[in-house]
Amino acid sequence: MSDWKPKRFWKDSAVVEADGGFAVELDGRRVKTPAKKGLILPTRSMAEAVAVEWDAQEKEVDPATMPFTRCANAAIDKVRVQHAEVADMLADYGDSDLLCYRATHPQELQNRQSDEWDPALDWAESTLSVRLVPVAGVLHQPQARPALETLRARVHALNAFQLAAFHDLVSLSGSLILGFAAALDWRNPDEIWRISRLDEIWQIEQWGHDDEAHEVAEVKRAAFLHAKRFFDMSV
Repeated sequence: MSDWKPKRFWKDSAVVEADGGFAVELDGRRVKTPAKKGLILPTRSMAEAVAVEWDAQEKEVDPATMPFTRCANAAIDKVRVQHAEVADMLADYGDSDLLCYRATHPQELQNRQSDEWDPALDWAESTLSVRLVPVAGVLHQPQARPALETLRARVHALNAFQLAAFHDLVSLSGSLILGFAAALDWRNPDEIWRISRLDEIWQIEQWGHDDEAHEVAEVKRAAFLHAKRFFDMSV
């Protein structure tokens, strides 16, 4: 039974208007979430992306090939019902943000971190009205409470679909600031992903390429880029 997968039973998928947004119908039957709630999407573009995924299924339904559907399900079944808890969890990244913990040596790595990460902190100051302070080393140094509360309020203001995508932008990058930078189009999302990987890239330059680690990184990169697309479709 562990190998059981639902079979494709429909011929046509379609996007239709619904109360509160847009729905996807399979031969006239509306798609529901795993929790049996209506899969109501906030925008037509997101509904169309979900419909394309359902239409692409062949004999069996493979959720691994349906990232938009999975993220929408998570937004409705999980994030919406515990919005405050998810928002607080992500806001907590601000007090231990990747961008604020700098190498103590070598100088070349320190310089690269300053060159790559300081502009993101500068952007956050001008766009988000917060200034996080970098420190040397890995021991936790708390950030100013007003800055953290400003960031927390911004996270809580996201709707459930935005927050579902924002979860991946933040957790995959390890940075609340880079999560906002991607969501708010500071730079190309691929470049933001590269900035988040600065330490790993440095290690590769020093010790060489590892095929397995590269494969894992590429999976995470694809998930990060998908989260940005989903975020953009959420409003």
